[in-house]
Amino acid sequence: MDSITDIEMKRILSGKSDWIGPEFAETLSQHPLASIKTEFPHFAHSMESPEGPERPRQRHPVFYGCYDWHSSVHSHWALIRQLRLFDDHPVAAEITESIDARVTAENVAREVDYFEANESFEKPYGWAWLLHLAAELHLWNSGQAAAWREVIEPLEQKIVSLVESEFLTQDRPFRVGTHQNSAFALHCILDYARTVSNDSLETAVVATATEFFAEDREYPVEYEPLGWDFLSPSLTEADLMRRVYDRPAFVDWVERFLPNLTAAPGRTLLDPIDTESDPDEEIALHFVGLNVSKAWSLAGIADALPGHQYAPILERSAKRHAERGLSQAFTDTYAGSHWLSSFVLYFLTRDEGGIAPE
Repeated sequence: MDSITDIEMKRILSGKSDWIGPEFAETLSQHPLASIKTEFPHFAHSMESPEGPERPRQRHPVFYGCYDWHSSVHSHWALIRQLRLFDDHPVAAEITESIDARVTAENVAREVDYFEANESFEKPYGWAWLLHLAAELHLWNSGQAAAWREVIEPLEQKIVSLVESEFLTQDRPFRVGTHQNSAFALHCILDYARTVSNDSLETAVVATATEFFAEDREYPVEYEPLGWDFLSPSLTEADLMRRVYDRPAFVDWVERFLPNLTAAPGRTLLDPIDTESDPDEEIALHFVGLNVSKAWSLAGIADALPGHQYAPILERSAKRHAERGLSQAFTDTYAGSHWLSSFVLYFLTRDEGGIAPE
Protein backbone atom coordinates (compact mmCIF):
# COMPACT_ATOMS: atom_id res chain seq x y z
CA MET A 1 0.00 0.00 0.00
CA ASP A 2 1.12 3.55 -0.70
CA SER A 3 1.19 6.29 1.93
CA ILE A 4 -1.93 6.09 4.12
CA THR A 5 -4.14 9.11 4.87
CA ASP A 6 -5.70 9.68 8.29
CA ILE A 7 -9.13 8.71 6.96
CA GLU A 8 -7.77 5.52 5.44
CA MET A 9 -5.98 4.67 8.68
CA LYS A 10 -9.21 5.09 10.64
CA ARG A 11 -10.86 2.58 8.31
CA ILE A 12 -7.91 0.21 8.56
CA LEU A 13 -7.93 0.25 12.36
CA SER A 14 -11.69 -0.32 12.47
CA GLY A 15 -11.23 -3.98 11.62
CA LYS A 16 -14.16 -3.75 9.21
CA SER A 17 -14.00 -4.55 5.51
CA ASP A 18 -16.75 -2.36 4.02
CA TRP A 19 -14.18 0.08 2.64
CA ILE A 20 -12.34 -2.60 0.63
CA GLY A 21 -13.24 -2.36 -3.05
CA PRO A 22 -12.78 -4.85 -5.92
CA GLU A 23 -9.30 -3.65 -6.86
CA PHE A 24 -7.88 -4.11 -3.37
CA ALA A 25 -9.78 -7.39 -2.94
CA GLU A 26 -8.02 -8.70 -6.03
CA THR A 27 -4.68 -7.52 -4.62
CA LEU A 28 -5.37 -9.39 -1.37
CA SER A 29 -6.14 -12.57 -3.32
CA GLN A 30 -3.30 -12.43 -5.83
CA HIS A 31 -0.49 -14.00 -3.82
CA PRO A 32 -2.56 -16.59 -1.89
CA LEU A 33 -4.26 -17.76 -5.07
CA ALA A 34 -0.96 -18.18 -6.88
CA SER A 35 0.83 -19.75 -3.91
CA ILE A 36 -1.69 -22.48 -3.04
CA LYS A 37 -0.97 -23.97 -6.49
CA THR A 38 2.81 -23.52 -6.24
CA GLU A 39 4.37 -26.84 -5.21
CA PHE A 40 8.01 -25.76 -5.38
CA PRO A 41 10.02 -24.36 -3.70
CA HIS A 42 8.87 -26.35 -0.67
CA PHE A 43 10.18 -27.07 2.79
CA ALA A 44 11.21 -30.75 2.94
CA HIS A 45 10.66 -32.11 6.45
CA SER A 46 12.90 -35.17 6.22
CA MET A 47 14.46 -37.70 3.87
CA GLU A 48 13.33 -41.18 4.81
CA SER A 49 15.00 -43.20 2.08
CA PRO A 50 17.73 -42.93 -0.58
CA GLU A 51 14.99 -42.10 -3.06
CA GLY A 52 14.26 -38.89 -1.18
CA PRO A 53 11.02 -37.54 0.28
CA GLU A 54 7.64 -37.77 -1.38
CA ARG A 55 6.59 -34.81 -3.44
CA PRO A 56 4.54 -32.32 -1.42
CA ARG A 57 1.51 -32.99 -3.65
CA GLN A 58 1.68 -36.72 -2.85
CA ARG A 59 2.10 -36.18 0.86
CA HIS A 60 -0.47 -33.38 1.20
CA PRO A 61 -2.83 -33.33 -1.79
CA VAL A 62 -4.92 -30.47 -0.38
CA PHE A 63 -2.32 -28.25 1.30
CA TYR A 64 0.83 -28.83 -0.76
CA GLY A 65 1.50 -25.26 -1.95
CA CYS A 66 2.88 -22.11 -0.34
CA TYR A 67 6.25 -23.62 0.66
CA ASP A 68 4.81 -25.27 3.79
CA TRP A 69 1.57 -26.82 5.05
CA HIS A 70 0.54 -24.10 7.50
CA SER A 71 0.99 -21.33 4.94
CA SER A 72 -1.17 -23.25 2.49
CA VAL A 73 -3.85 -23.63 5.14
CA HIS A 74 -3.97 -19.97 6.05
CA SER A 75 -3.85 -18.96 2.40
CA HIS A 76 -6.96 -21.10 1.84
CA TRP A 77 -8.48 -19.40 4.90
CA ALA A 78 -7.67 -15.99 3.43
CA LEU A 79 -9.30 -16.79 0.11
CA ILE A 80 -12.42 -18.29 1.69
CA ARG A 81 -12.73 -15.34 4.07
CA GLN A 82 -12.58 -12.99 1.10
CA LEU A 83 -15.36 -14.91 -0.66
CA ARG A 84 -17.48 -14.55 2.49
CA LEU A 85 -16.79 -10.87 3.11
CA PHE A 86 -16.43 -9.31 -0.35
CA ASP A 87 -19.53 -9.37 -2.55
CA ASP A 88 -18.81 -9.87 -6.23
CA HIS A 89 -15.14 -10.67 -5.64
CA PRO A 90 -13.44 -10.08 -9.02
CA VAL A 91 -11.74 -13.50 -9.03
CA ALA A 92 -14.36 -15.49 -7.12
CA ALA A 93 -14.75 -18.05 -9.89
CA GLU A 94 -11.01 -18.67 -10.07
CA ILE A 95 -10.73 -19.03 -6.28
CA THR A 96 -13.65 -21.45 -6.16
CA GLU A 97 -12.34 -23.55 -9.03
CA SER A 98 -8.88 -23.74 -7.49
CA ILE A 99 -10.09 -24.80 -4.04
CA ASP A 100 -12.65 -27.22 -5.48
CA ALA A 101 -9.90 -29.04 -7.35
CA ARG A 102 -8.11 -29.91 -4.11
CA VAL A 103 -10.83 -30.16 -1.47
CA THR A 104 -12.11 -33.62 -2.30
CA ALA A 105 -13.00 -36.47 0.06
CA GLU A 106 -10.11 -38.58 -1.24
CA ASN A 107 -7.56 -35.82 -0.76
CA VAL A 108 -8.79 -34.93 2.72
CA ALA A 109 -8.65 -38.61 3.71
CA ARG A 110 -4.98 -38.67 2.74
CA GLU A 111 -4.35 -35.56 4.85
CA VAL A 112 -6.04 -37.30 7.81
CA ASP A 113 -3.97 -40.43 7.23
CA TYR A 114 -0.81 -38.34 7.42
CA PHE A 115 -1.81 -37.00 10.82
CA GLU A 116 -2.64 -40.52 11.99
CA ALA A 117 0.96 -41.45 11.28
CA ASN A 118 2.56 -38.11 12.28
CA GLU A 119 0.65 -36.74 15.27
CA SER A 120 3.04 -33.88 16.02
CA PHE A 121 3.10 -32.56 12.45
CA GLU A 122 2.43 -28.80 12.38
CA LYS A 123 1.77 -28.67 16.13
CA PRO A 124 0.43 -26.17 17.15
CA TYR A 125 0.60 -23.44 14.48
CA GLY A 126 -0.79 -25.40 11.56
CA TRP A 127 -3.49 -26.88 13.78
CA ALA A 128 -4.54 -23.38 14.86
CA TRP A 129 -4.89 -22.18 11.27
CA LEU A 130 -6.79 -25.32 10.19
CA LEU A 131 -9.36 -24.61 12.88
CA HIS A 132 -9.55 -20.97 11.74
CA LEU A 133 -10.29 -22.30 8.25
CA ALA A 134 -13.03 -24.59 9.59
CA ALA A 135 -14.52 -21.69 11.57
CA GLU A 136 -14.58 -19.53 8.46
CA LEU A 137 -16.55 -22.18 6.59
CA HIS A 138 -18.93 -22.36 9.56
CA LEU A 139 -19.50 -18.59 9.42
CA TRP A 140 -20.12 -18.41 5.67
CA ASN A 141 -23.77 -19.13 5.00
CA SER A 142 -23.53 -20.56 1.50
CA GLY A 143 -23.94 -23.88 -0.23
CA GLN A 144 -20.32 -23.81 -1.36
CA ALA A 145 -19.06 -23.32 2.20
CA ALA A 146 -21.30 -26.11 3.48
CA ALA A 147 -19.98 -28.48 0.83
CA TRP A 148 -16.34 -27.68 1.57
CA ARG A 149 -16.83 -27.96 5.30
CA GLU A 150 -18.49 -31.36 4.95
CA VAL A 151 -15.48 -32.59 3.01
CA ILE A 152 -12.94 -31.06 5.42
CA GLU A 153 -14.78 -32.17 8.59
CA PRO A 154 -12.78 -35.40 9.10
CA LEU A 155 -9.55 -33.37 9.15
CA GLU A 156 -11.18 -30.75 11.39
CA GLN A 157 -12.22 -33.41 13.90
CA LYS A 158 -8.79 -35.04 13.78
CA ILE A 159 -7.13 -31.72 14.61
CA VAL A 160 -9.60 -31.04 17.45
CA SER A 161 -8.77 -34.46 18.87
CA LEU A 162 -5.03 -33.78 18.64
CA VAL A 163 -5.46 -30.36 20.25
CA GLU A 164 -7.22 -31.96 23.19
CA SER A 165 -4.81 -34.86 23.64
CA GLU A 166 -1.46 -33.43 22.54
CA PHE A 167 -1.58 -29.66 23.04
CA LEU A 168 -3.88 -28.71 25.90
CA THR A 169 -2.14 -31.34 28.02
CA GLN A 170 1.25 -29.58 27.87
CA ASP A 171 2.66 -28.60 31.24
CA ARG A 172 4.14 -25.27 30.15
CA PRO A 173 3.78 -22.68 27.39
CA PHE A 174 6.32 -21.84 24.71
CA ARG A 175 7.05 -18.10 24.74
CA VAL A 176 8.63 -17.60 21.33
CA GLY A 177 7.93 -15.34 18.37
CA THR A 178 7.55 -18.13 15.84
CA HIS A 179 5.40 -21.18 15.09
CA GLN A 180 5.65 -22.82 18.52
CA ASN A 181 4.08 -19.85 20.32
CA SER A 182 1.46 -21.32 22.66
CA ALA A 183 -0.57 -18.14 23.14
CA PHE A 184 -1.23 -17.68 19.42
CA ALA A 185 -2.42 -21.26 19.04
CA LEU A 186 -4.61 -20.95 22.10
CA HIS A 187 -6.36 -17.82 20.90
CA CYS A 188 -6.97 -19.32 17.45
CA ILE A 189 -8.41 -22.48 19.03
CA LEU A 190 -10.52 -20.40 21.42
CA ASP A 191 -11.88 -18.34 18.52
CA TYR A 192 -12.76 -21.58 16.73
CA ALA A 193 -14.48 -23.07 19.78
CA ARG A 194 -16.61 -19.97 20.28
CA THR A 195 -17.47 -19.67 16.59
CA VAL A 196 -18.70 -23.27 16.30
CA SER A 197 -20.13 -23.35 19.89
CA ASN A 198 -17.85 -26.14 21.13
CA ASP A 199 -18.35 -25.36 24.81
CA SER A 200 -16.17 -28.15 26.18
CA LEU A 201 -13.22 -27.11 24.02
CA GLU A 202 -13.72 -23.47 25.00
CA THR A 203 -13.66 -24.39 28.69
CA ALA A 204 -10.50 -26.44 28.23
CA VAL A 205 -8.69 -23.66 26.34
CA VAL A 206 -9.64 -21.03 28.94
CA ALA A 207 -8.37 -23.34 31.70
CA THR A 208 -5.07 -23.91 29.90
CA ALA A 209 -4.58 -20.20 29.16
CA THR A 210 -5.26 -19.33 32.79
CA GLU A 211 -2.89 -22.00 34.04
CA PHE A 212 -0.14 -20.87 31.66
CA PHE A 213 -0.42 -17.08 31.91
CA ALA A 214 -2.56 -15.84 34.80
CA GLU A 215 0.39 -15.20 37.11
CA ASP A 216 2.66 -13.54 34.55
CA ARG A 217 3.91 -10.09 35.48
CA GLU A 218 6.52 -7.56 34.36
CA TYR A 219 7.15 -9.17 31.01
CA PRO A 220 10.72 -8.43 29.78
CA VAL A 221 9.69 -6.73 26.54
CA GLU A 222 13.23 -5.49 25.94
CA TYR A 223 14.15 -9.01 24.79
CA GLU A 224 11.91 -8.76 21.74
CA PRO A 225 12.34 -9.61 18.95
CA LEU A 226 13.97 -12.91 19.86
CA GLY A 227 15.07 -14.02 16.39
CA TRP A 228 13.08 -14.84 13.28
CA ASP A 229 9.95 -13.47 14.95
CA PHE A 230 6.68 -12.87 13.16
CA LEU A 231 4.74 -12.70 16.45
CA SER A 232 5.38 -10.64 19.58
CA PRO A 233 5.36 -13.09 22.52
CA SER A 234 4.19 -10.41 24.96
CA LEU A 235 1.47 -8.86 22.78
CA THR A 236 0.26 -12.23 21.54
CA GLU A 237 -0.14 -13.35 25.14
CA ALA A 238 -2.07 -10.19 26.02
CA ASP A 239 -4.20 -10.66 22.89
CA LEU A 240 -5.11 -14.10 24.20
CA MET A 241 -5.86 -12.98 27.74
CA ARG A 242 -8.22 -10.21 26.59
CA ARG A 243 -10.33 -13.07 25.21
CA VAL A 244 -10.14 -15.00 28.48
CA TYR A 245 -10.95 -12.26 31.02
CA ASP A 246 -13.75 -9.75 31.36
CA ARG A 247 -12.67 -6.09 31.31
CA PRO A 248 -12.00 -5.57 35.05
CA ALA A 249 -9.98 -8.78 35.30
CA PHE A 250 -8.09 -7.99 32.12
CA VAL A 251 -7.22 -4.50 33.38
CA ASP A 252 -5.78 -6.00 36.57
CA TRP A 253 -3.84 -8.59 34.59
CA VAL A 254 -2.43 -6.28 31.91
CA GLU A 255 -1.30 -3.67 34.44
CA ARG A 256 0.75 -6.36 36.17
CA PHE A 257 1.95 -7.87 32.91
CA LEU A 258 2.94 -4.60 31.19
CA PRO A 259 3.52 -2.04 33.94
CA ASN A 260 4.93 1.38 33.06
CA LEU A 261 4.18 0.83 29.40
CA THR A 262 5.38 4.28 28.36
CA ALA A 263 8.69 4.11 30.23
CA ALA A 264 11.85 2.52 28.89
CA PRO A 265 12.14 -0.35 28.11
CA GLY A 266 8.37 -0.47 27.55
CA ARG A 267 8.65 1.99 24.67
CA THR A 268 10.55 -0.59 22.63
CA LEU A 269 7.40 -2.71 22.48
CA LEU A 270 5.46 0.22 21.05
CA ASP A 271 7.93 0.90 18.23
CA PRO A 272 7.67 -0.86 14.85
CA ILE A 273 10.49 -3.23 14.07
CA ASP A 274 13.19 -1.94 11.74
CA THR A 275 12.94 -4.34 8.80
CA GLU A 276 16.15 -3.01 7.25
CA SER A 277 18.43 -3.70 10.21
CA ASP A 278 19.23 -7.26 9.15
CA PRO A 279 20.83 -8.05 5.78
CA ASP A 280 19.09 -11.46 5.67
CA GLU A 281 16.05 -10.88 3.45
CA GLU A 282 14.02 -13.74 4.96
CA ILE A 283 14.47 -12.38 8.49
CA ALA A 284 13.48 -8.93 7.24
CA LEU A 285 10.30 -10.38 5.74
CA HIS A 286 9.49 -12.08 9.05
CA PHE A 287 9.81 -8.64 10.63
CA VAL A 288 7.31 -7.26 8.09
CA GLY A 289 4.87 -9.89 9.31
CA LEU A 290 5.80 -9.06 12.88
CA ASN A 291 4.79 -5.44 12.38
CA VAL A 292 1.43 -6.54 10.95
CA SER A 293 0.75 -9.03 13.76
CA LYS A 294 1.79 -6.49 16.38
CA ALA A 295 -0.68 -4.06 14.79
CA TRP A 296 -3.60 -6.48 15.17
CA SER A 297 -2.57 -7.32 18.75
CA LEU A 298 -2.16 -3.68 19.76
CA ALA A 299 -5.50 -2.71 18.22
CA GLY A 300 -7.29 -5.64 19.82
CA ILE A 301 -5.84 -4.97 23.26
CA ALA A 302 -6.76 -1.30 22.96
CA ASP A 303 -10.33 -2.29 22.10
CA ALA A 304 -10.47 -4.32 25.33
CA LEU A 305 -9.39 -1.30 27.41
CA PRO A 306 -11.91 1.48 26.66
CA GLY A 307 -11.24 4.49 28.85
CA HIS A 308 -7.99 3.08 30.20
CA GLN A 309 -4.81 5.15 30.00
CA TYR A 310 -3.17 2.43 27.89
CA ALA A 311 -5.83 2.54 25.14
CA PRO A 312 -4.72 5.69 23.25
CA ILE A 313 -1.06 4.67 23.59
CA LEU A 314 -1.77 1.26 22.10
CA GLU A 315 -3.92 2.76 19.33
CA ARG A 316 -1.15 5.14 18.29
CA SER A 317 1.33 2.27 18.28
CA ALA A 318 -1.06 0.11 16.22
CA LYS A 319 -1.27 2.91 13.66
CA ARG A 320 2.52 3.15 13.34
CA HIS A 321 2.86 -0.62 13.04
CA ALA A 322 0.13 -0.69 10.40
CA GLU A 323 1.81 2.04 8.37
CA ARG A 324 5.13 0.22 8.43
CA GLY A 325 3.78 -3.29 7.91
CA LEU A 326 1.25 -2.57 5.16
CA SER A 327 3.74 -0.52 3.18
CA GLN A 328 6.00 -3.58 2.86
CA ALA A 329 3.67 -6.59 2.97
CA PHE A 330 2.82 -6.86 -0.74
CA THR A 331 6.25 -8.03 -1.82
CA ASP A 332 6.71 -10.22 -4.88
CA THR A 333 9.56 -12.07 -3.16
CA TYR A 334 8.20 -15.57 -2.58
CA ALA A 335 9.71 -15.86 0.89
CA GLY A 336 7.18 -13.21 1.91
CA SER A 337 4.45 -13.35 -0.72
CA HIS A 338 3.40 -16.91 0.16
CA TRP A 339 2.12 -15.83 3.60
CA LEU A 340 2.05 -12.08 4.23
CA SER A 341 -1.29 -11.36 2.51
CA SER A 342 -3.00 -13.68 5.00
CA PHE A 343 -1.61 -11.64 7.88
CA VAL A 344 -2.78 -8.42 6.22
CA LEU A 345 -6.30 -9.81 5.78
CA TYR A 346 -6.39 -11.01 9.41
CA PHE A 347 -5.52 -7.50 10.56
CA LEU A 348 -7.84 -5.62 8.21
CA THR A 349 -10.88 -7.83 8.95
CA ARG A 350 -10.33 -8.58 12.64
CA ASP A 351 -13.85 -7.40 13.54
CA GLU A 352 -15.72 -9.37 10.85
CA GLY A 353 -16.37 -12.59 12.73
CA GLY A 354 -14.21 -15.57 13.59
CA ILE A 355 -11.53 -13.42 15.25
CA ALA A 356 -12.07 -12.75 18.96
CA PRO A 357 -15.82 -13.46 18.70
CA GLU A 358 -18.00 -12.46 21.63
